[in-house]
Amino acid sequence: MNAHTKPSSAIPFDAVRLDRLMDEAGIDVLIATSKHNVQYLLGGHRAFFFDYMDAMGVSRYLPAVIYAKGASDKAAFFGHRLENFQRELAPFWMPTQLANSSGSLDTMQKVVDHIKKSGVKANSIGVETAFLPLDAGSALKSSFPDSAIKDALFVLERMRALKTPDELAKLKIASEAVLDSMKAVIAGHGPGATKAELTEALRREETNRGLTFEYCLITAGTSLNRAPSDQVWGEGDILSLDSGGNYHGYIGDICRMAIQGEPDAELEDMLGDIEAIQRASMKPIRAGAMGTEVYAAADALLAKSKFHNNMHFLGHGMGLVSHEAPRLTATGPVPYDDYDAKRPLETGMVISVETTLAHPKRGFVKLEDTVIVTGTGFDIYGEGARGWNRGGTAVPK
Repeated sequence: MNAHTKPSSAIPFDAVRLDRLMDEAGIDVLIATSKHNVQYLLGGHRAFFFDYMDAMGVSRYLPAVIYAKGASDKAAFFGHRLENFQRELAPFWMPTQLANSSGSLDTMQKVVDHIKKSGVKANSIGVETAFLPLDAGSALKSSFPDSAIKDALFVLERMRALKTPDELAKLKIASEAVLDSMKAVIAGHGPGATKAELTEALRREETNRGLTFEYCLITAGTSLNRAPSDQVWGEGDILSLDSGGNYHGYIGDICRMAIQGEPDAELEDMLGDIEAIQRASMKPIRAGAMGTEVYAAADALLAKSKFHNNMHFLGHGMGLVSHEAPRLTATGPVPYDDYDAKRPLETGMVISVETTLAHPKRGFVKLEDTVIVTGTGFDIYGEGARGWNRGGTAVPK
């Protein structure tokens, strides 16, 4: 198929909104090169051959979507020749779509040629600086020496912040599949399983449910180490499973607790306080609420917990990326500003709320939930198994 393949009928995102965001950022032409933003702008395309790796010969896989403000008819996609198989089955929406690049420099040269031939204004070019190889970035700058090169991360993040019904459906599938996988692993393992074995079992469960397994942060007993290891989940030990699995790129990320045996009163109190904080943080979530309301509700209850010295609450956006807009805090583990803290939440935003207790004597206790902002309140994806799940209940006695 050539560069003039008949495009699909509809642009899969709000082009008016993108034009506005680009105008506010002073960007004439946008060049997206990260896998997640290319997927978003193409309406779901992910190159199956490069889903797990970028290396190809002496260069790397570099897809590129070009979008000129107010000129969607000049949009283009450039990718690797192996993407033609997918493109034959589902053509992209833009009029120019050429998949015959062999590496990063090759892709960028095609991008440069397209921008120049299209005649669009290019005084300011927006790129993903963190996802643009140095060789490609240098080639772009040398080809447009009089143009300002700006980081387009913020523009693209604001586009992804409001999820479509199709995106939300994928997030729901991912969240529920992760939850079901956790329940199966917990029930299927009695005392004696190692953290490495449990992680591998979770990977299989998530994969069998159609997810791409990404990670499992796992603790057992009183240890606060969250890496898979040979540590045994023994009789009486607690277990924390915090896993991300994605469905067509959209992340399901939740955390649930388990125990071999029965929890004592203190463990019940710990998880009870965490559950109360989680519920409190969700209560103000609705379209129009300020982002600060989420933290205010959680922090007020956290301060009253007798475990508050070792407890932490975090709220962050998620979707194609596990930490993205809305940005509710500037003091979380991922460094970004709190742009959305004093702005109203909008319908379709997705917020992960998580409350963590790293107790020096009892171990790691945590819940994490995926919350969807609606016009009248919120929805929760992956709602169940919030208490102390008992290990080994499905193991033959």
